[in-house]
Formats: sequence, structure tokens, C-alpha cells
Amino acid sequence: MTRSEFLNKLKEALANDLSGPVIQENVNYYSGYIADEVRKGRSEEEVVAELGDPWAIARTIIESLEIQGNTQEDYGYEPNRQNYDQRQQSGTGQVHIFGLDTWWKKLLLVLGIVGVFMLVIAVIGGIFSLLAPILVPLILMIIVFRIIGSRR
Repeated sequence: MTRSEFLNKLKEALANDLSGPVIQENVNYYSGYIADEVRKGRSEEEVVAELGDPWAIARTIIESLEIQGNTQEDYGYEPNRQNYDQRQQSGTGQVHIFGLDTWWKKLLLVLGIVGVFMLVIAVIGGIFSLLAPILVPLILMIIVFRIIGSRR
């Protein structure tokens, strides 16, 4: 697949869910990436093959924007956006977003909170079980001495 075919398929895949400036921003990003890799000596087909299916990339872009809450209506174009070279510094270009979008992530969060709560209660209970044999007789002796002392 050539660069123009890849970019056209990407644009087509993004067109249903995103606004024009967002589509253009992503197409420009991938166009710049491909051009940069070609300048490094790689073939255009090799770079496009490495990127993979443009429909899968489009789905990832759309899902990441949905998670961030940027829909077609409220996504604004930033004239001072970062250029390709600044974005390339972030790594391989893969999007890693941790969200609570699946049931097992929500369950893991709840179990983690419950686990921490139980750990705190266990530590407090352990401290009381260690100090109870010492403190209970000591408190009883203090109470008895006060009662005896107040009768005199």
C-alpha cells in the first residue's frame, strides 16, 4: 500500500466520527511520520506496512478521543499544536490510556480499595491485640486507685 492510499483510507475511516480539523491533524501527523521514515532510507511500503491497518489506527484514535471526552461537537482546533518532531519524542506512537472503561478494571479498582481498607483494619487490630494484655490491667489499676483515692 502506498502513502496516499494509506492516508486516504485513514481519512475515510475518521470521517464518520470526527470533525475536519481533527481528521486533518491526524492525517498530517501520519503523513509527516511516513515522510520522515522515508528520509531515513526506508521504503514507503515498508513504513506503511509497519503502521498496520489504517482502520485499526482510526478506531484507536476515535476511542482515545472518546475516553478523553472530545467528541465531534466539543473538540477544538488548536492553532499552536505540536508539530511532528515534538510528538515523535514521546516514543513509538502507541496510545496508552488507563481508563475505567471495562468491567474488570472497575472490579480491580474496587477490590484494591477493599484490600487496602482490610489491611488497615488488620494492622489496627494487630496493634490492639498486642497492647490489650498490657493496657487493660493498667487501665483497671488506674480506675481502682482513683476510686480508692476518692473515698479517703
